[in-house]
Amino acid sequence: MISAFIRTAIPLGVPLLYGSTGEIITEKSGHLNLGIPGIMYVGSIGGVIGAFLYENACGNVLENMNPFLTIFIPLICSLLGSILMGLIYSFLTVTLRANQNVTGLALTTFGIGIGNFFGGSLSKLVNSDMPNIILTKTSSLYRTSLPFADKLGWFGEIFLSHDFLTYFSVIVALVAAFVLNRTRVGLNLRAVGENPATADAAGINVTRYKYISTCIGSAIAGLGGLQYVMAYANGVWSNNAFGDRGWMAIALVIFALWKPNMAILGSFLFGALCNVNNYLTGLGTATQELFKMLPYVVTLVVLIITSMRKKREHQPPQSLGLPYFREER
Repeated sequence: MISAFIRTAIPLGVPLLYGSTGEIITEKSGHLNLGIPGIMYVGSIGGVIGAFLYENACGNVLENMNPFLTIFIPLICSLLGSILMGLIYSFLTVTLRANQNVTGLALTTFGIGIGNFFGGSLSKLVNSDMPNIILTKTSSLYRTSLPFADKLGWFGEIFLSHDFLTYFSVIVALVAAFVLNRTRVGLNLRAVGENPATADAAGINVTRYKYISTCIGSAIAGLGGLQYVMAYANGVWSNNAFGDRGWMAIALVIFALWKPNMAILGSFLFGALCNVNNYLTGLGTATQELFKMLPYVVTLVVLIITSMRKKREHQPPQSLGLPYFREER
């Protein structure tokens, strides 16, 4: 039972890891992007559109589908859609000087609307009475696990039986942690987030760093949406099925103390907490629903503890959410 619990909790945490890693990179530049839920939604529907068009072009026959293109097309469509959302956010907040909080919330509403619109449109093309799109052929390739996983007993079942995007999420988080803490690019990015005026005076292009970090963070977050649909949901798209995972990813940033490597542990902990209610069948529906609050309660506890300790390394970037205009320096 324990192995089954852990095995099912890990996929629940992967979208959160992608979303939180992307948001951490974005926030390190001083951008508070509350549009992450919408960006993840666009990333998922972008992958669905790419997979849907390719499957139909191949006559919905798996033997006619090139494995590389089957994976690459939804992946690139997801990345392009997410990057476009990041560009919109950067253009509005950096170039047009719009409020970051309002822009992020608008982007979430826009992204969910775009996803539901295209999801409903594609479902009508297949004459479905429900707003569902089923991409089992593409999903089967995305969910391919390591061939030797079943030969390693419980260890293989728990840790080696997942899709490639699960392992890639951990790699992305570790690379992000290394870049932020061990490279000049990461140092410059953190300087922009802490004090953009000082960074600008030191010759760092603040606008460029804000644009690039936001777009990279959005691309990573979008992969979380793709992984959810293709791996966790077995290739089934349903409007509004993504739930509150985008908001949980933002909460996870606080829990991880703005450290991508901490987000790895936090995401799988959140996945386990989200999975608890599925194993409490004897407590009634109302009690099960209460247990869904656990990730947010844990985040609040961490926020209170870190605020009381007031350690600088546990605090967000000083200029987070604050606009910077060079002429006002």
